[in-house]
Amino acid sequence: MQIDWQNFTPLSALAGGATIGLAAGLCALLLGRVAGVSGILAGLAPPRPGDVGWRLAFVAGLLAAPLAFALAWPVAAPEFDASAATLVLAGLLVGFGARLGSGCTSGHGVCGLSRLSPRSAVATATFMGAALLTVFFVRHIVQ
Repeated sequence: MQIDWQNFTPLSALAGGATIGLAAGLCALLLGRVAGVSGILAGLAPPRPGDVGWRLAFVAGLLAAPLAFALAWPVAAPEFDASAATLVLAGLLVGFGARLGSGCTSGHGVCGLSRLSPRSAVATATFMGAALLTVFFVRHIVQ
């Protein structure tokens, strides 16, 4: 997958980041919860009594928002340079890592860092470092 640098604008990135921050802040203020996607999904299996509604609404928003955006502003379909099996394996590894690290990029990187959590700072540095090494290895060593 490549970034479309010809059509990239800092404003769209800023708007996306601000929207994520707003959602995380509202989740904390209104629900007293961390907007960590892996934790929200984990709370749905098995469902926790009295805790399902907001989790389903959050996941529905995650699915509906890009669909609504694509209807308003058509975008090019993403192109992946990997097989379906590789993408499934990658998704499983990310899920395993999120459980192993007691949270995901949204939980630690967005919500944890904004709360000045030392544990989240270590987790974020770890997964960002692993991402950098993986990209370097795949782009410069394997190919």
